[in-house]
Amino acid sequence: MEALHWKRPEVCGDGASCPEVAVTPDTVYLRSSLQPSAVAQLTTDEWRDLLAGIRNGEFDV
Repeated sequence: MEALHWKRPEVCGDGASCPEVAVTPDTVYLRSSLQPSAVAQLTTDEWRDLLAGIRNGEFDV
């Protein structure tokens, strides 16, 4: 795997429990700062669908 540049939301600062995202031209990688070795891999289409679902409240409980 190529070297990834991980980003986290600014509101997290140096917090220990934050989502982190790394984006390449074909893939979006997700992980938690609590378990950085557990990485999920999504296509860019899957990433767009996930963000749309979050914005539309599809995952609200």
